[in-house]
Amino acid sequence: MTRSTLDTAALAHDLRLAVMRFSRRLRNQRVDTSVTLTHLAALSTLKRHGAMSPGELAAHERVQPPSMTRVVVALEAMGLVTRSPHPTDGRQVVIELTPAAEDLLGEEARAREAWLSSQLQRLTPEQRATLREAALIMEELAGG
Repeated sequence: MTRSTLDTAALAHDLRLAVMRFSRRLRNQRVDTSVTLTHLAALSTLKRHGAMSPGELAAHERVQPPSMTRVVVALEAMGLVTRSPHPTDGRQVVIELTPAAEDLLGEEARAREAWLSSQLQRLTPEQRATLREAALIMEELAGG
C-alpha cells in the first residue's frame, strides 16, 4: 500500500468515528423523548417528501412494511399523523403530518441547533471557517 492509500484509510477511519460520535451527541439533544428516533425519522421523511402511503414511507425509511405499520399506528395515536383514503387506490391510505407534528419537528430542530450553536461559540473563528468548508465537502461526499 502506498503512503497516500494508508493516509486515506486512516482519515476514513477517523472521520467515520467522529461523525458517528457527533451524530449521537446531536441526536441526544431532544425536546420530547416520548417520541422515538424512529418516529422522528418517519415524521421527517413525511415533512421532506410530503404525504405518502405506509408502503412508500417504509421504502424511504428502508424498513419492512409491517414495521412501518406499527410506527404509523403509534404516530396516529400520538396525534402526529392522519390517515386518509388514497386518491386512486381504494385499498391504500395516505399518511400526512398534523400541525402538532410540524410543531414537534420544529422544536426538535431548534433544540439541536441551539446546542450546536453553543458548541460552535466555543471555537475560534478559524475553526468555524474550517467547519464551514468541511460542511460543504461532507455535503459533496453525501451526494455522491
